[in-house]
Amino acid sequence: MQKLSTKEILEQNLERTIPDHLSKLKILLHNVRSMHNVGAAFRSADAFGIDEILMSGYTPTPPRPEIAKTAIGAQKHVEWQQVEHPQKQIETLKGKGYRIVGLEQMTDSILLPDYRIPEEQDICLVFGNEVTGIDEDILTYIDDFVEIPQYGHKHSLNVSVTVGVALYGFLVKYW
Repeated sequence: MQKLSTKEILEQNLERTIPDHLSKLKILLHNVRSMHNVGAAFRSADAFGIDEILMSGYTPTPPRPEIAKTAIGAQKHVEWQQVEHPQKQIETLKGKGYRIVGLEQMTDSILLPDYRIPEEQDICLVFGNEVTGIDEDILTYIDDFVEIPQYGHKHSLNVSVTVGVALYGFLVKYW
């Protein structure tokens, strides 16, 4: 057994077919302050074949060297847009049939392994600030809340880690 070269990995990745609904999945990053977290979100989005990243609030957008450093070029392969009014964008997505799923620890949130994706609905995953989570003014627009099960003493994951774990969780569900 041998490690694959970068060229072989790229060829293998490009031969794969992205599960249909995963390719239509969107990510909304609202008030994520770290450019490194934004770059890592781009990298994860590219790895999973995600359609688009929406960025709102004070979330930094490309081109920025700090984003590029972590994204390692992924920001060139994932569509993105800066959204002035996230609530209006969410309403637009809902009008197009999207279900809005927030990654947040709520009293009625569903553990990611237990979450059942409504059939034939595309998803927009919403991620919030590294410290305060999803802002109160957006919470009311979210259809479902999902959380990643945790068993240690800390009660949160870095937002970039949360993006990667959530995308993998949805990949498994769409597979």
